[in-house]
Amino acid sequence: MLSNQREQTVIALCQELIRQPSYSGREQAAAARMKQALRELGYDEILVDAYGNIIGHIKGNRPGKTILFDGHIDTVPVADESKWQHAPFAGQLEDGKIYGRGASDMKGAVSAMIAAAGYFAADSRRDFAGDIYVAGVVHEECFEGIAARQISQLVKPDYVVIGEASELNLKRGQRGRAEIVVETYGKPAHSANPQAGVNAVYHMSELIGRIRTIETAVHEVLGQGILELTDIKSSPYPGASVVPDYCRATYDRRLLVGETKESVLKPLNELIERMKAENPDFNAKVSFATGREKCYTGSDIEGERFFPGWIYDESDEFVQAALAGLRAVGLHPEVTQYSFCTNGSHYAGEAGIKTIGFGPSRENLAHTIDEYIEVDQLLKATAGYYGILKSVFAQHG
Repeated sequence: MLSNQREQTVIALCQELIRQPSYSGREQAAAARMKQALRELGYDEILVDAYGNIIGHIKGNRPGKTILFDGHIDTVPVADESKWQHAPFAGQLEDGKIYGRGASDMKGAVSAMIAAAGYFAADSRRDFAGDIYVAGVVHEECFEGIAARQISQLVKPDYVVIGEASELNLKRGQRGRAEIVVETYGKPAHSANPQAGVNAVYHMSELIGRIRTIETAVHEVLGQGILELTDIKSSPYPGASVVPDYCRATYDRRLLVGETKESVLKPLNELIERMKAENPDFNAKVSFATGREKCYTGSDIEGERFFPGWIYDESDEFVQAALAGLRAVGLHPEVTQYSFCTNGSHYAGEAGIKTIGFGPSRENLAHTIDEYIEVDQLLKATAGYYGILKSVFAQHG
């Protein structure tokens, strides 16, 4: 399946994608290189949506199930290139590792997906029932699942494979993520006469203390539904001799399966109502953060920062088909779950599409200085994606 020539093609594609800087909203160079690879590997169709997602399509000879491979092509920024021993956009191959921003997160996986689908189509002469799509997704680092919504509407997949790093293990779920904004309101006054005002920071301090007593749910597989304070700021800032009349705190909330926007905010809203009843001067509200960014196509992408959790039972037919495919190519994956949020929040969490995760490299290499991917992991992931395709289409004739 993977000849030496094919292996070198995968390695070179990974290096070339790394050489195209592609911060969120500026993915056009990586998108162009991905398009070129799709053409070279004989994809039947290349689609680009309003956000700039690149979607390659391979058509089987007969109608059947649709499988989508999802990998994002945007990366987090490089804060200080001088701290890198290997240039972040050189795609340098050294001692069996390819270095560069996005190597693990996740241009290696994207390269493996593109190649595996192309090789499977060529080897099978498209003698399978269904359709294969490979998506290079934009703006995932800002909005897990938002750009993916357009892809699922266009492709309508029956199955999705998320390529985020899993160290070649099979992932059947993840906690979701929400960004919660808590705001308190006061009354400004000169700090020499504080009794004339209402200090919003004091109210926030009290509210934070009470929030720490809220017990979140626990899932037997995914663990604790974490609620953690991540930042706080007051206004005016700097507050030179002024009692602050506004304070905003942000919480990271890790979501469990079945939690909704309403259920997540309910205990916070109830707490605020109790505190209002105790103190007529207390005024606060809670909401989900929203974001709006510009795509390289010129379109705006925006959404509420609420990305659901999801999990499938190990006995699920897609999980088992993927597992069989991975074992058939000589891999020995554990069946586990992601510790972070992925585009699966949309596919599985929102849309209810059967989804698994499988990707090369370790989860803790993402966003690091001197980020890298091991060539061995890259090539085994390519074989793994090929195995998944072969197993899924064999299962459905």
